[in-house]
Amino acid sequence: MNAGGSALYDLAPLWELLFFGALVALVPLGWTAWRHRASSGSRRLQALTVLTLFLTFDLVLFGAFTRLTDSGLGCPDWPGCYGQSNPVLANAEISAAQRALPSGPVTHTKAWIEMIHRYLATSVGALIVVLMLTAWWQWRRFRQSGAAAPALHRWWMTATFVWVCLQGAFGALTVTMRLFPAIVTLHLLGGAVLLMLLCVQAVRLTLAMDQRAATPVSGSVRAALVACVTLVLVQLLLGGWVSTNYAVLACTTFPTCQGSWWPPMAFEEGFQIWHELGLLADGSHISFAGLTAIHYVHRLAAYVVLVALAVLAWRLRREPALRLQARWLAGLLVLQFLTGLSNVVLGWPLVAAILHTGGAAALLVVMVWALAATRRPGTGSAPLDTLHSTSGAPA
Repeated sequence: MNAGGSALYDLAPLWELLFFGALVALVPLGWTAWRHRASSGSRRLQALTVLTLFLTFDLVLFGAFTRLTDSGLGCPDWPGCYGQSNPVLANAEISAAQRALPSGPVTHTKAWIEMIHRYLATSVGALIVVLMLTAWWQWRRFRQSGAAAPALHRWWMTATFVWVCLQGAFGALTVTMRLFPAIVTLHLLGGAVLLMLLCVQAVRLTLAMDQRAATPVSGSVRAALVACVTLVLVQLLLGGWVSTNYAVLACTTFPTCQGSWWPPMAFEEGFQIWHELGLLADGSHISFAGLTAIHYVHRLAAYVVLVALAVLAWRLRREPALRLQARWLAGLLVLQFLTGLSNVVLGWPLVAAILHTGGAAALLVVMVWALAATRRPGTGSAPLDTLHSTSGAPA
């Protein structure tokens, strides 16, 4: 039960939400079908995958907006709002909560922000269902007719569908566990992984449709890309931990923190993972030194990531096929530095905070793009994941 005495889970509006998400998904589906009406089914699948990647990136940004405007509990139950499919139908309950606590977690504005986020998430889920069903249909046709094998194995789409379902579960837990920092941080990480999965598929389908092979690059370049993707994922976790624990303003100066290169920090408190928002496991409040530890570890890790990605961008510039990715990487690094600095010295402005999350997600997409578009020398000249057998095993 939530603070208002209503159930945390109320599945009554679930089918209405799913129906509304499907309606919203018809817009990009219809646009893709019309724009590529004279193209093959494979080309339409490629176009829809790219569009879904773009919309998922938008969803990540809107999720950051939801979190940063403290709208995560704008509707304190799941999947609807006070058991309704939209805030209009829950007007009485929202008004009562807002009157009781005007600056609290439930207001009309926050309720709409939270529900719009859920509508968008449902529509992205619907698009991923369409992608999965299309991939399975193509494989069935391939096996029955002996036509050319699809460019992408059906299990890529299936894994993406499973992952988006897990994301939905974490979205529900974000609400029902009252913005539990570990859950919210994992939800952010899950969104980044979803982007990576869709990026691989979009790149490989594009290579196949353009009849281009993945570019051979040295093993050291690919290893550097994998290492930097790992670093950014770790930094994304640290950044999410800063945001979900509201530790951004623990340091408001740069490059020092609280006028010191090594301010008072309580690492055991800051990185006690399983605790409620603002509290430690024993129920006591997390200290300012604990918040400082959270912030400063993220800042120190940022220096490592900045240097590593700068070196990677320089290395990618030496690969003719990856110069575009190198330029994107360099530009996004500058954006990340400026937005991170703005968060500290300007008091966490909303635009900078959203762009900082978006920049981290974009860095991952660019590096995964480079990985998916390349291969080690001697591993074949066909586009990655192109299959020419009926074995059914992933490439």
